[in-house]
Amino acid sequence: MPPTLASPVPVVRRLGSSAPLLPKTQCRHATLLRRPKRPYTFTQLITLSDGSTYLHRTTSPAPVYRSTKDIRNHPLWNPSSQKLLNVEEDEAGRLRAFRAKFGLGWDSEVTEDAEEAREGEEGLSREESEESLLDLISGYSRAEEQKGKAAGEQGKPVSGKKGKGSK
Repeated sequence: MPPTLASPVPVVRRLGSSAPLLPKTQCRHATLLRRPKRPYTFTQLITLSDGSTYLHRTTSPAPVYRSTKDIRNHPLWNPSSQKLLNVEEDEAGRLRAFRAKFGLGWDSEVTEDAEEAREGEEGLSREESEESLLDLISGYSRAEEQKGKAAGEQGKPVSGKKGKGSK
């Protein structure tokens, strides 16, 4: 019989009486290849403030997004637009809340009046300037009270009729 060919099983040799059996071929386990994380994306209809719409793929599950501030109505995107430069615009009521908390001393009209008052005080001593400042503050509060009374008179019912919810 002819000699047999080498078997596919690795040959193991004994190097000495005390040495363990060593394989001739290298054994390497496969490394784990992780798949890239790709989250599910939804199709979303974005509606801008002027009514125009476009579709967008996003991870947000909301089907429709209505934008209140976007490139059409924000002064950062349209710096030359005069209608967007209105400083007194109070969409969210933040300006009204600020005025309720801190008063109207931050308004531009009040600061102009205060500057005019300061120009007339240049020749006054420190005590006189403090007195005039107190006069300015008390005059301002009187003007506010008068505005409040005028607004209250406008809200009264006409010809003695009771308003809504009156008993």
